[in-house]
Amino acid sequence: MQVFATLVQVLQIISAMSMIGLVLVQHGKGADMGASFGSGASGSLFGATGSANFLSRSTAVAATVFFLATLGLAYVGNHRASPTDQPSVFDQPAAAASAAAKSASGAALIPTK
Repeated sequence: MQVFATLVQVLQIISAMSMIGLVLVQHGKGADMGASFGSGASGSLFGATGSANFLSRSTAVAATVFFLATLGLAYVGNHRASPTDQPSVFDQPAAAASAAAKSASGAALIPTK
């Protein structure tokens, strides 16, 4: 299970780095705005942007892989068995925990001569 978690983590890092690179390489929508006011391409200001190109589709694929890898890591992290198989402190009943706390605090209050 540890090998699977490592592979999913590597996949998540690779998809995150590729998504960052793809977003930085893409041409922004606001770059054409200056040209639309003076260069005659006024239809690009509020008009349709056209079909998605290779970079935007690649970014969508990288984002999907990143999202699925995050879900996989959350699943593996929540279902990992503890190494000692000891119950958590939160699994103990409240009465046992309060009795243990009282006995620990009472031992500290015993005066020594």
